[in-house]
Amino acid sequence: MIKVGIIGGSGYTGGELIRILLHHPEAEIDFVFSTTRAGKKVTTAHADLLGTTEMEFTGTVNPDVDLVFLCLGHGNSSKFLQENEFSKDTKIIDLSNDFRLQAHAVFEGKEFVYGLPELKKEAIKKANYIANPGCFATAIQLGLLPLAKENKLGNTVHINAVTGSTGAGVSPSATSHFSWRNNNVSWYKPFTHQHLGEINESLKSLQPNSGELFFLPNRGNFTRGILATAYTEFDGSLEEAVKLYKDFYADALFTQIAEEPIHLKQIVNTNQCHIHLHKHGNTLLITSAIDNLLKGASGQAVQNMNLIFDFEEAAGLNLKAGVF
Repeated sequence: MIKVGIIGGSGYTGGELIRILLHHPEAEIDFVFSTTRAGKKVTTAHADLLGTTEMEFTGTVNPDVDLVFLCLGHGNSSKFLQENEFSKDTKIIDLSNDFRLQAHAVFEGKEFVYGLPELKKEAIKKANYIANPGCFATAIQLGLLPLAKENKLGNTVHINAVTGSTGAGVSPSATSHFSWRNNNVSWYKPFTHQHLGEINESLKSLQPNSGELFFLPNRGNFTRGILATAYTEFDGSLEEAVKLYKDFYADALFTQIAEEPIHLKQIVNTNQCHIHLHKHGNTLLITSAIDNLLKGASGQAVQNMNLIFDFEEAAGLNLKAGVF
């Protein structure tokens, strides 16, 4: 059993990590750090864990844990690491965007590997420090990487994706307030979303001349999940595209190619990404769906932990979708 620490355990991603790790066969939670709830029971933030754990949040860290997850707001992970020193043997998985881009991947001598298993599995296995991908970035990359691998992403790509309110984090805001979000849909950050940087770096690592991405993110009136649609020109047949995708993901435990059109309920509460392909004339439509808190955050982080420590890749992640 490895000992794991969670920094920022009162938020959505911290809560999901606690839920997964409490039942993980190879990992034990050593501490859950929170600046706002130190000394209070974990169940004060995550009431669904009542009867499952008696753990309390702490305001101190154990620097000698085997692994620490950083579930902090963007820009806060680097600050936390400057103020708190861990053992040289402690692995780090960061769920913020602080270290995802190549320009920021080395921090105080620590080299962070981009943690998208479908793209970087072998590098992740050898890594000590992981930059966990963003949720939109995960859904969109998994939808487009097979085309880039075969040098078939040279044309413009139009992307429209809708996300649940949990993607905005646990702190309430004007656009995550129930009265505003319910029975409502809106776009935000048109063509400038921060996840475009990591998406482009991944795609261009496979196809340097990949086409321009036009990404329009939307706020949905639901809590969990991302449904992303992308379309671009594709010269081959639908059958050729399906084979291309199935070949690319042949060894990917959590990415499946669906024969029928997909929807959010089939992946919410799981670490799965489901992809569906549709051809219209010379245009290929790629639809991908993930749970933003699991495959888009905490589930993928545990998947990376499993790879780093040579555990079964699916350990702790055999989760059930809430279809009904």
